[in-house]
Amino acid sequence: MLHMIFAPDSPVLSSIEGPAARVLNPRGAAAALLVCEHASRFIPASLNGLGLDAAAARSHAAWDIGAMELSVELSGALDAPLVYSRVSRLVYDCNRPPHRPDAMPAQSEVFAIPGNTGLSEADRDRRACDIYHPFRQLLANTLEARPDPTVLITIHSFTPIYQGKTRDVELGILHDSDDRAAQLLLRAVDGSGLRAALNEPYSATDGVTHTLREHAIARGLPNVMIEVKNDLIDTPTGVNRLAGLLAPMLAATINELAPGGGRS
Repeated sequence: MLHMIFAPDSPVLSSIEGPAARVLNPRGAAAALLVCEHASRFIPASLNGLGLDAAAARSHAAWDIGAMELSVELSGALDAPLVYSRVSRLVYDCNRPPHRPDAMPAQSEVFAIPGNTGLSEADRDRRACDIYHPFRQLLANTLEARPDPTVLITIHSFTPIYQGKTRDVELGILHDSDDRAAQLLLRAVDGSGLRAALNEPYSATDGVTHTLREHAIARGLPNVMIEVKNDLIDTPTGVNRLAGLLAPMLAATINELAPGGGRS
C-alpha cells in the first residue's frame, strides 16, 4: 500500500466533481498499461478557474491537446487498460512529485497562473492529497493487478511552437534509465513518414519521466513515454490517423518485450 498524505480543510475536488483519476478497460488483455497524466483541462470549482482567462484555460498549458483521445483509441486497438487524470495539470501535474515547483506551476510557458502564485504548504499538500495521490494509487493498483511483464506507456502531446521556437519533430520517444521499449519503438517508426526522434522535445533531464521512474523503473518493467505534436491530433481525423500508425508499432514493441502480449 502506498503512503498517503492527508491535508486539512475542505477538499479541492467536490464529491460531485471527483474522482481525480479513472481507469478505462481495466481488464484489457494486452501486456501493456497506457497512462495519460494530462488528459483533462478541468479545474475544480473551489479554485475559481485558477484566475486564468479563456485562452489560457483552453491552451496546451492546461492539458495535452488530443492526448486523451489518442490514448482512448490506442486502448481499444491494443486492448490495453488506460489510467488517466481527470484534472488539469495546472491544478496538479500528475507527472511530477509533490516537491517539484512545476507540480503546481505559477508560470507555464507564456501563461501566468494566478491561482498557483504564493501557494502555502497546506495548499500544496491539499492538492497532492486530492489529485496526485489518488492518481498514483490507482496507477499502482492497476499495475499490480496486471501479469508480468507489463509495458508501461505514457501518452503526451506537445505544442508545435514553444517559447517562440518551432519544433520540427512530430513524434518524440522518451526514456529514462531503461531504453528497451524506446529503442524498439524508434526502429518500428522508421518508414512511417513521421519525423521521430529519441528524447525530443524533452528528455529525462527535464524531469518529465517521473511516472516512468515511479511506476515502471522501480518495478523493473519496460516503459516508454510518447510525445505527439498536438496539431497532428487536434481533430478526430488526426487522432484516427496517428492511432492507426502507432497501434501496430506499439503492438510489435509489446510483443518483443512481453511475447504474446501485443495486439494490432
